[in-house]
Amino acid sequence: MHPAPSVIAFTVLSGMGFGLLAFLGAGLPAPVGWPAFFHWGLGYSLAVGGLLASTFHLGNPQRFLRAFTQWRSSWLSREAIASVACLLALAPVALSDWLGLGWPRALGLIGAVLALATIFCTAMIYAQLKTIPRWNHPTTPALFVVFAGAGGAILAGQSGAGLMLSALLALVLLAAFSIGDGAFAARAQTLGTATGLGTIGPVQGAVRVFEQPHTSPNYLMREMIYLVARKHIRPLRRLALICAAILPAVLLAILPPAPWAFAVIAAVHLLGAFAARWLFFAQAEHVVGLYYGQR
Repeated sequence: MHPAPSVIAFTVLSGMGFGLLAFLGAGLPAPVGWPAFFHWGLGYSLAVGGLLASTFHLGNPQRFLRAFTQWRSSWLSREAIASVACLLALAPVALSDWLGLGWPRALGLIGAVLALATIFCTAMIYAQLKTIPRWNHPTTPALFVVFAGAGGAILAGQSGAGLMLSALLALVLLAAFSIGDGAFAARAQTLGTATGLGTIGPVQGAVRVFEQPHTSPNYLMREMIYLVARKHIRPLRRLALICAAILPAVLLAILPPAPWAFAVIAAVHLLGAFAARWLFFAQAEHVVGLYYGQR
């Protein structure tokens, strides 16, 4: 699929933001005063900024409120509701930490659960799509949740949790790459099965494109079909794996638990996260490509 910058920014930044909010809601850490203001401010800025970035990919951004109305059937709607509920639940906790009010953290734990639910709902927007076999697999929600957890732990200054989650992220990334590469072939989708013509004729399944249906690219071709050269995939995968997972784990193990160290590690992780998420969209093969002979 076309790797739209707005959607990449949305999934990376909001995931990292909600991951940080989950740690703060659980009291890991529990800063007071101005450190609390900056921690909570960073979490809210990333989460809300990422959500706002997603509206740039909407055909009619002014209709975003309709996303809240289809919660029975739409993971996008569930994500919208969970995100707003999370931000509202954590607001009193953030205020208490900033002003040192000492209010009970029950809402913080509820908000942490809602933050994880938001990330899961975001992942399921993509994992539910049977038309994109690479996404339609349990590794997709696992990848989103672990990415958010690792990034959130780094921003929260949790060395131990960050190290373990970064190591887990490396394993999940490798699994997602490996399983995703064979997902389309495993579904045995061809032009014959896509059109229903594969059982007609003396040679079963011998269906090919006779002529392109359009003289110029249309919406489906622009949004759903994106070809990335194999020579670019391998270096980008190495960049994603090293910067998002391996290098942060190493730096968390050897650097002192100082603010400057976590800032450096977060920047390295963010670079890898953007590379991984670009590949996530760029390598997604939609079955509609079969109709245009681009599979």
